[in-house]
Amino acid sequence: MAKNFNQLASFVWSVADLLRGDYKQSDYGKVILPFTLLRRLDCVLERTKPAVLAEHEAKKSLGIDLTMFLTKKAEQSFFNTSPFDFGRLLGDPAQIKANLVSYINGFSENARDIFERYDFHKQIEKLDDCNLLFLIVQKFAAIDFHPEVVSNADMGLVFEDLIRRFAELSNETAGEHYTPREVIRLMVDLLFTADDEALTKPGIVRSVYDPTAGTGGMLSIAGEHLHGLNPKARMVMFGQELNGESYAICKADMLIKGQDVSNIIMGNTLSDDGHSGKEFDYMLSNPPFGVEWKKVEKEVLKEHEQKGFAGRFGAGLPRVSDGSLLFLMHLCSKMRPYDKTKNEGGSRFAIVLNGSPLFTGGAGSGESEIRRWIIENDWLEAIIALPTDMFYNTGIATYVWMVTNKKDEQRKGKVQLINGAEYYRKMRKSLGSKRKELGENDIARLVEVHGRFEELRHVKVLDGEGKVVSESLEPADTPISSSPEGGRVESFMVSRIFDNADFGFSTITVERPLKNEQGKIETDKKGKPKADAKLRDTENVPLKDDIDSYFKREVLPHVPDAWIDHGKTKVGYEIPFNRFFYQYTPPRSLEEIDTELKAVTGEILNLLQQVTA
Repeated sequence: MAKNFNQLASFVWSVADLLRGDYKQSDYGKVILPFTLLRRLDCVLERTKPAVLAEHEAKKSLGIDLTMFLTKKAEQSFFNTSPFDFGRLLGDPAQIKANLVSYINGFSENARDIFERYDFHKQIEKLDDCNLLFLIVQKFAAIDFHPEVVSNADMGLVFEDLIRRFAELSNETAGEHYTPREVIRLMVDLLFTADDEALTKPGIVRSVYDPTAGTGGMLSIAGEHLHGLNPKARMVMFGQELNGESYAICKADMLIKGQDVSNIIMGNTLSDDGHSGKEFDYMLSNPPFGVEWKKVEKEVLKEHEQKGFAGRFGAGLPRVSDGSLLFLMHLCSKMRPYDKTKNEGGSRFAIVLNGSPLFTGGAGSGESEIRRWIIENDWLEAIIALPTDMFYNTGIATYVWMVTNKKDEQRKGKVQLINGAEYYRKMRKSLGSKRKELGENDIARLVEVHGRFEELRHVKVLDGEGKVVSESLEPADTPISSSPEGGRVESFMVSRIFDNADFGFSTITVERPLKNEQGKIETDKKGKPKADAKLRDTENVPLKDDIDSYFKREVLPHVPDAWIDHGKTKVGYEIPFNRFFYQYTPPRSLEEIDTELKAVTGEILNLLQQVTA
């Protein structure tokens, strides 16, 4: 059978033909996904199964926990003590239900939990009642999921493809379950750029954590990437996931990879941190976009008020309608302390956010205070704008935030903004809202831009026929090359470097005097003019600007009787990303527009004459 994951997924998907009529389309996944997992585990354990059964038979009378012995024989972190496998199940059609239940119960607890999350026994009952159980087992027995035939990476892609299909059928958002693999590759590449030891030193161990693990795609790719760069390095994976079925798939993937599945926790990361007190080398996350956190508001508010900065949410709380910044703070709390003198410790993480966390909320708001906390601690390294239409469930603009507490010397006090919106290739076939993807060249280009850490523009030279002659990254302060005869040169800014303070501002309250009906200024007991609330206004003063100088220069010439209420001044932070990369496009000349209008008018008149002739 073809090893290509698309063909594998299509083969598995064909099981749906058997379910039609007895199952709603939205429930297909409840059968197909756990059976896919079961067949994979069956294939992984096949080679060592006889040794496990022999060990179990020899030691079961000892009355002790045999887990250590059996996992050693299985050469995996899980095992199965049932004599059944897919082949033997097919040998006794009359007892298929009882034997399948016995087979699943024979798994070690860490694997059995996966099927309990799917409520798999209920599906077995239903399939048996519909006389479908034997046919389904027979169908999956024909699929070769042995590790030497289907790699862990391809198996992950099979899961992802199936999940996407089921999500579309049930009107769920596929993006809640997984992130496009090329986006993860970009994030992982950016994470590892500064860790020379992990790339070269034999026996090095690094930890990676995803608080919104989904089906484990980010953890898997991080592990695969490190292994590709340094086969003698080891990645220990940690995660937490709220959705039961996604958790089950993630746990199965970790089992197969030989990871300690006790590091994958089921539950809500925001209300119940499954890795409380732990810190990690690397972290990755794609939290749900614009999802409210009202369900966990009580627990989050309690931690914020009682623990402050000793907890995860001391900096502030965003509005209840969007909890993505809570995940950002959660990851910050998981960073290892960095020892500058020994150059040890520290963490890096990448998180995907929509545009809202960049600018939502004025000075003093929860969102602004969170941005202020991260930027003033000098943790924000870079933000990379991705193309629109990159995710399966939304076409909105998205951004990768790179955060670290061990910046390179040249990056200290600075933030790099990277405009990657033009780096993509169009997909031949859309997948939900996903119409674009990052090619290998696009990922390499963005990693290069990040690594160069300078202000750059992308320059594209086109000939008279509109064909690209050359493309290059050039320092922003160098003159743009001249265009070839009849051709043109296109350019846009890709990278800009800012001081941390460039994102800060002081919101000042400008007061004006209250006047009575006769136009006289009213005063208080101290003889100071009273403020007229109706004339009250605010001004945002850049942090690098002196407030009094700004007030004299920008306000007093227009309202000479105004003053600042310094008691109401608040410091805020925002990152107006699009404003920094705005590129003015001059309008076409009137002559050009007039010529085009005359040509179009002529065409219309010709058509009318043909109709009336």
